[in-house]
Amino acid sequence: MDHPLHPVDARVDLVVAWYERLEPATLAQIDALYAADASFKDPFNEVRGRAAIRALFEHMFRQIEAPRFVFHRAVAQGDTAFLTWTMLYGRADGARAGQAIRGCTELRFDAEGRVALHRDYWDAAEELYEKLPLIGALMRALKRRIAA
Repeated sequence: MDHPLHPVDARVDLVVAWYERLEPATLAQIDALYAADASFKDPFNEVRGRAAIRALFEHMFRQIEAPRFVFHRAVAQGDTAFLTWTMLYGRADGARAGQAIRGCTELRFDAEGRVALHRDYWDAAEELYEKLPLIGALMRALKRRIAA
């Protein structure tokens, strides 16, 4: 079955395919996808270099259960691409399976076609904090209060 995003751009297709089958065993492929001095930023982390990016993913696998990325849309122009996705996961402690984070990724590729910049955009308040028992109630109340 063809992936709904393919073909977008050969570089984007490789990244999407890797994330769709992401697991601890596939982390060794980071060297083929990311530039040696690639930067990665999300709402909680900002790192540079393949080893640091790999360490983030290793940490993710220790903190959450069975993360899986589902891609919805991709656009590419020149050396830049944007992807929308949902990350599905369970908590490592087994509680609250079926969690989801929705976001968007900006990728910039170097001359060799490797990812030089990876920037994830997602709302930590909506996607994480609002789902927590105590903080979530406070966040939802604050959101209602400042909404127009």
